[in-house]
Amino acid sequence: MAEYSVTPWEVKGDLDYDKLVRDFGTSYIDDELRTRIKNHTGELHFMLRRNVFFSHRDLGWILDRFEHGENFFLYTGRGPSGNTHLGHLLPWIFTQYLQEKFGAELYFQITDDEKFLHDRKLSRKQVTEFTHENILDIIALGFDPKKTFVFSDTDYIKTLYPISIDIAKHITFSTAKSVFGFKNSSNIGMIFFPALQAATCFLPSILQKKNIPCLIPAAIDQDDYWRGIARDIAPKLGYYKPAQIHSKFLPSLQKGGKMSASSPETAIFTTDELEIAEKKIKNAFTGGRDTLKEHRKYGGNPDIDSAFQYLKMLIEEDDKKLSEIEQEYRSGNLLSGELKEIAAEKVKTFLKEHQRKRMQAEKIFDKFILRD
Repeated sequence: MAEYSVTPWEVKGDLDYDKLVRDFGTSYIDDELRTRIKNHTGELHFMLRRNVFFSHRDLGWILDRFEHGENFFLYTGRGPSGNTHLGHLLPWIFTQYLQEKFGAELYFQITDDEKFLHDRKLSRKQVTEFTHENILDIIALGFDPKKTFVFSDTDYIKTLYPISIDIAKHITFSTAKSVFGFKNSSNIGMIFFPALQAATCFLPSILQKKNIPCLIPAAIDQDDYWRGIARDIAPKLGYYKPAQIHSKFLPSLQKGGKMSASSPETAIFTTDELEIAEKKIKNAFTGGRDTLKEHRKYGGNPDIDSAFQYLKMLIEEDDKKLSEIEQEYRSGNLLSGELKEIAAEKVKTFLKEHQRKRMQAEKIFDKFILRD
């Protein structure tokens, strides 16, 4: 397999999720855990049924606490380096499901400081504009305004900073270098930032003056922050270790890696015009054969087909319909172009509705925002 890289700032190459689980020391979500979740939710989200959310830390412990009457809160986030694309929405959609089914509060951290510090090309003004635009996408997904608290680090720093320095006091530069690969050339803002990222794991416990379990739904590339920092620090500060549930990445429209906001050709953005989104899907990497004759004879490979993966991981919730499409494609009865047509129509329908809700989000924006 070709070399690949998975860090909080970069995901590239052909991904091996089995190797990631081994290297990161996480556990697979098994049938027992899925059954326990279903007992509380009444239905399993399609992302759990299809193993899109596939890995975890202490998910069983979170369910234990919940079953003993102890509510947990959800924590996820976004680094506003550009416009939101569909890959960003994937874990947020699942987070909304968890909030609805478990009645959980959600603390959504916008790491505007991190993106300004990490990307030399981004001005603070640009990051602020992206922050506003990204929050509109969050609100559009239907989170409960009474239980959802969105904040940017720079707007909420008065509250976050005391927690962050409590954390930072226990982290050596040696540890930070080992976990994140910092170098002597790394700016000192980035070196301190992991303490800010970890702070939200304990924020509700501090605000509500009681220890509250934390569950973090996120793509597995963010795992370094929790296994390398927050989970080690938690007992020293007297808090629960944060639990995690990890998703796979919505693949790039091109071959290898995930969608990237810095590479527009690899991603469909929530603000894309419908015709642009359709064009991107139709130019996507395909699992079809080189010729019509070969495709009819040997069939296509949906496992590597970007259009099919969009249907499977994000757009098509009906298992029966998805199975029929997969069977037709594998048999060669459904051509790559026809599969792309199906995916393009589904994506356009999704985008049209999301963009409508996104416009409405401006009216209720302030209901979601935490500021000092």
